[in-house]
Amino acid sequence: MRKMFKWLGIGLGALVGLIVLAVGTVYALSEIRFNRTYDIQVEPVAIPADPESVAYGEHIASIHGCKACHGDELSGQAVIGGPLVGVIVMANLTGGAGSKVGDYTVEDWVRSIRHGVGRDGKPLIIMPSNQHWVMSDEDLGALLAYLQSVPPVDNELPELTLGPLFRLLFLAGPLAHIVSAEQIDHDAPRPPTPERGVTAEYGEYLAGLCSICHGPGFSGGPYAGAPPGSPPALNLTPAGELANWTFKDFLTAMRTGVTPGGRQLSDEYMPYQTLFGEMTDEEWEAIWLFLQTLPPKDYGNR
Repeated sequence: MRKMFKWLGIGLGALVGLIVLAVGTVYALSEIRFNRTYDIQVEPVAIPADPESVAYGEHIASIHGCKACHGDELSGQAVIGGPLVGVIVMANLTGGAGSKVGDYTVEDWVRSIRHGVGRDGKPLIIMPSNQHWVMSDEDLGALLAYLQSVPPVDNELPELTLGPLFRLLFLAGPLAHIVSAEQIDHDAPRPPTPERGVTAEYGEYLAGLCSICHGPGFSGGPYAGAPPGSPPALNLTPAGELANWTFKDFLTAMRTGVTPGGRQLSDEYMPYQTLFGEMTDEEWEAIWLFLQTLPPKDYGNR
């Protein structure tokens, strides 16, 4: 009996040791990537001061998800995920107590939004700059004009902490997108930006927001970072469901979440209200015109 307990103790000790070693390895490897430093040559961006530009900047903040993550007042929020996940924090972007950007320069803002890198040169966690990278200088300037006009809100938030499960999923790939700085060619020339209007060219620019879930080829399928159990993204090419839609059908779906076939889209997975609810009819029509130019692709051929 003693020998059995002895071997049981040895086995449990070895198991605990392996777990500690595995957790330590996950922490060490993730910390290397979280603490990598980037030397970013920040592009100058002019910030307008006229009320129309500030209002347009607020529109950009809505459709690009700034308000969805940082709150309607942009004062930030924290999500407590428990010991395995950690504490996920979206920073206070106002000048109030707890602000992370109170003394930001224009260069700091551009580095953070466009490159996903903080003023210390380290990557920002859960900052989708790969989505904002294509944002034009005009749109980014208007966004910055709005951000600098937001009234200060006091909101002291806890520090960001990432638990072992979160780190493991980051290293394994499903959450690799949380460090968007790794996915951006920071030295690439700025992409050309078409003039705003109801054109396929401007629709392609706007549709960069759609490509995050629907893929660069817009053919849908499972996508990185999707919550467990979430439905895969639809195929938006002419080979998919939209082939039999009209623009009126498309606009109705984007406004109400109801497809021509009567299916109700979930705002949790297709944020037609929380993220894109403030897009104009003209912006949706431009996106529609762009989608009509896509070549047919098989579902999931991203």
